Amino acid sequence: MLAASRKDLLLDRLRSEGRIVAKDLATELGVSEDSIRRDLRELAAAGLAVRVYGGALPASPAVVDYAARQSVATDSKQRVARFAAGLIEPGSTVLIDGGTTALATVHALSRTTECTIITHSPTIAAALLDHAAEVIILGGRLFKHSAVASGAAAMEAALAVSADRFLLGVTGIHETAGLTTGDADEAAMKRALAGRAGETYVLGSAEKIGAVSRYPVLPLAEVAGIIVDAAHASPTLGALAERGVRILPAE
Repeated sequence: MLAASRKDLLLDRLRSEGRIVAKDLATELGVSEDSIRRDLRELAAAGLAVRVYGGALPASPAVVDYAARQSVATDSKQRVARFAAGLIEPGSTVLIDGGTTALATVHALSRTTECTIITHSPTIAAALLDHAAEVIILGGRLFKHSAVASGAAAMEAALAVSADRFLLGVTGIHETAGLTTGDADEAAMKRALAGRAGETYVLGSAEKIGAVSRYPVLPLAEVAGIIVDAAHASPTLGALAERGVRILPAE
């Protein structure tokens, strides 16, 4: 089998099975394990897979640039967003992460809801200009990929706030890799914000389920629930539920 055809097969297996074990696939195809590992390295370099010990996991499509992400799984994001907006109760204080699903959430929020929104995303803050909600912006170095503040100044600002809930955005939700994102500083900021909220809910639109990015965010046991699109069926969701993770289907 040619290398190009082999890589197409690897991508098909990642989509259908959710992981690749290099040793097993090498035996199945009758090629060396080194050949499979080389293929996986090249797929990882192209952003199409995430290498782990012994093989690879599927890479998240949610790590593309901010503008491109706005056209990914839009219907799924809208369903998740409407459910998440319902968690922002009158009189509550809610931390909202950056990203396109978080932006859809504030668009779904009633403009008359009187609450306090704390965010490190200028796009989230701007979307709330005509809402009754009080808005607190956490500043820092702008991480343009996700349109959020990050770095030391943003981390320090996070320590000065507290909230009832945190609506967390990630780029990967996987039964073994857990909750992940594509940047180390952004992952640290998400952990800091989660530590300032009474409970954390994950915004789990369809493109994130079963996918993996490079940097872990939070252990699954530390979130109150994962809001998912009820129209999206995935073995990952069943595996997460078996581990005791609370799955909240958004109708």
